[in-house]
Amino acid sequence: MVSHSELKNLFCSADAVCFDVDSTVIQEEGIDELAKFCGVEDAVSEMTRRAMGGAVPFKAALTERLALIQPSREQVQRLLAEHPPHLTPGIRELVSRLQERNVQVFLISGGFRSIVEHVASKLNIPSTNVFANRLKFYFNGEYAGFDETQPTAESGGKGKVVKFLKEKFHFKKIIMVGDGATDMEACPPADAFIGFGGNVIRQQVKDNAEWYITDFIELLGALEE
Repeated sequence: MVSHSELKNLFCSADAVCFDVDSTVIQEEGIDELAKFCGVEDAVSEMTRRAMGGAVPFKAALTERLALIQPSREQVQRLLAEHPPHLTPGIRELVSRLQERNVQVFLISGGFRSIVEHVASKLNIPSTNVFANRLKFYFNGEYAGFDETQPTAESGGKGKVVKFLKEKFHFKKIIMVGDGATDMEACPPADAFIGFGGNVIRQQVKDNAEWYITDFIELLGALEE
């Protein structure tokens, strides 16, 4: 069991911090917003709730939800133009502060790359630091499935990304921050997990995270100490 002060020290001395995106870096669940935009909100949000609670294998839940939504390329583009995701208060300052300290910041999401790259651009995070699922479209723009080879397309995928980052960049300490079961499962190989409940509280995460926060100001404060 790691003490709270040891976790703080780990966070403050990390050379990379990985953030989940939906309900962590942004206030919404991207797939639910896409479902709402495409008129199938209720059925999809229930599936999301079950998936985030860890009750359904992630790839199965993603496949089911996308089969219901069938988003076209145009619908995804219109969603971003008309209803861009809202950054969680404090995340812009936190990412900026980490970058000032030469900490690498990554976004690891079970959501969609087109949405996550939009978020990354708002936070000055390079697209090479984004790991997310890729939607596929036919030449006419209609939905054609998703890239099932991406590690984030299945359960345990975030842990695979963290392992890849350690091997590629030889990071000594990687911290994972997120609201869901899939984020908590990434530790290990992440050296520490910080649960986030500022947008939605997942009881399983709240009960089991050794460090649980509801505001990014707490992490900013830890860096300033």
